[in-house]
Amino acid sequence: MSFLFGQRKTPAELLRENKRMLDKSIREIERERQGLQNQEKKLIAEIKKNAKQGQMGAVRVMAKDLIRTRHQIEKFYKLKSQLQGVALRIQTLKSTQAMGEAMKGVTKAMGQMNRQMNLPSLQRIMQEFERQNEKMELVSEVMGDAIDDAMEGDEEEEETEELVNQVLDEIGIDMNSELLNAPSGAVAAPAATNKVAQPESAGTGDSGIDDDLQARLDNLRKM
Repeated sequence: MSFLFGQRKTPAELLRENKRMLDKSIREIERERQGLQNQEKKLIAEIKKNAKQGQMGAVRVMAKDLIRTRHQIEKFYKLKSQLQGVALRIQTLKSTQAMGEAMKGVTKAMGQMNRQMNLPSLQRIMQEFERQNEKMELVSEVMGDAIDDAMEGDEEEEETEELVNQVLDEIGIDMNSELLNAPSGAVAAPAATNKVAQPESAGTGDSGIDDDLQARLDNLRKM
């Protein structure tokens, strides 16, 4: 009737309606089966009663009725099983349709997202990120080298002093007592020589460090 008035039911509505009808039929069959089982129990009681009274004719008639009742109960079991199988198929169809609708929505959303993506813009962003990342790594490396170079002189001086003291201790010479006992002229001359030599070597080392740092900084400005 709904089709005559121009209202067509959707597949989901049809599946839901048929599922309701099947569930109703299964409940009715279950009620009939339970009624037959109650009747079976009564027949068994009557057969026993008539058998005790010696009424064998009535016993045979009721025995045939009991056999027919049991066959009918078995048919109801089979019918219920068949209806449950049909209901299961309808439920499967309903789930498949729901999955199809969900996939349709997901596909539509994915298409919209893909249309909104600008691949050239993403490529430019990734290239800029890579360039800035390389620049940051180079800056970190330059700063680390500069700090290492600045601290290298002090560390080497301390290690040298420790090594000299260790060697002198091993051979049993006290450096402080030797300096106190040495002539003042002999100590002053090497000290003066060292004072002249140190600025030259320090100047040469600093010049090399400054040139290396300047070259790296120039490379950073070009990036």
